[in-house]
Amino acid sequence: MSLSSISPRGLVMGAVFAAATVAGSAGQALANGEVNIYSARQEILIRPLLDAFTQATAIKVNVVSGGEDALIERLKTEGANSPADILLTVDAGRLGRAQDNGSLQPIKSTILDQLVPPALRDPRGYWYGVSVRARPIFYAAERVKPAELSTYADLAQPKWKGRICVRSSSHVYNQSMLAAMIAHDGVDKTEAWAKGLVANLARRPQGGDRDQIKAVAAGECGLAIANTYYLASMLKSATEEEKKLAAKVAVFWPDQAGRGVHVNISGAAVTQSAKNRGNAIKLIEFLASDAAQKLYAEAVNEYPIRADVPVAKPAADWGPFKSDTINLAVLGKHNAEAVKIADRVGWR
Repeated sequence: MSLSSISPRGLVMGAVFAAATVAGSAGQALANGEVNIYSARQEILIRPLLDAFTQATAIKVNVVSGGEDALIERLKTEGANSPADILLTVDAGRLGRAQDNGSLQPIKSTILDQLVPPALRDPRGYWYGVSVRARPIFYAAERVKPAELSTYADLAQPKWKGRICVRSSSHVYNQSMLAAMIAHDGVDKTEAWAKGLVANLARRPQGGDRDQIKAVAAGECGLAIANTYYLASMLKSATEEEKKLAAKVAVFWPDQAGRGVHVNISGAAVTQSAKNRGNAIKLIEFLASDAAQKLYAEAVNEYPIRADVPVAKPAADWGPFKSDTINLAVLGKHNAEAVKIADRVGWR
């Protein structure tokens, strides 16, 4: 049976079964106890992974879901009294924020050091990436020729005046993108780019990444900067109208002759307050396993952290790309300056 003939549910359940098998065959002894997660990911997306982990280890997984920033603030407020063992959230900038406010602790794991590429984990072991999120350029397939596109830097050129959509700079996705530019190019060059980008906006920043993609499809702009999993989700939508809009938008991988596409992660970290530290480490190691990575790709529409795990459709249809290999720990370090740049250039 070909992969294309298997239903999405079949793929997910098959990956869950395989994940449990892998974890069991890795020699993990059955363990009593539990592990508590503060998760910014929707539980419906990660519950199959967590159930597979429980099946393999007998460790019960409890989840408290919430907004990314709210969970980080909750960890800080609760301090040593927090019941959380793991923080599961999106964006290295947010993980850096939790690290800076003393809510995380470093861990040592040979398994994670082997499976998670250095660029996708904190050098001191405070957090580890468990999936990759790419933030390329999206363009109107019928109105923009890919030959017109090249780099992020090119988006600041006058030829794109009135043709670009992007969400507010108040969101960490754009702050982290600016932070990566600061790390590579310095403050002055990054500010000049941001000023040019703002001058080329087709409309005031509004909405989320999905709204930028819809604006391209509707003709409000020709280009947008967004994360790929939003387009993937739209292409797999149960709503035909959303599918039709997504079909009008294509992906362009910028800077392929240079440093590559800006990427970020969803990541996991052991909290400073962890009462079940050993179980927390086991769960994060499980999330980096072969089959768990496959499930992340299939169910969450993100890229695996590992090159040896296949990319799922529809992301696979957009082809391979070169990604920026800067260590994502620098994003948190440059976040404050990124916010200042956005304010100075009027990126609201």
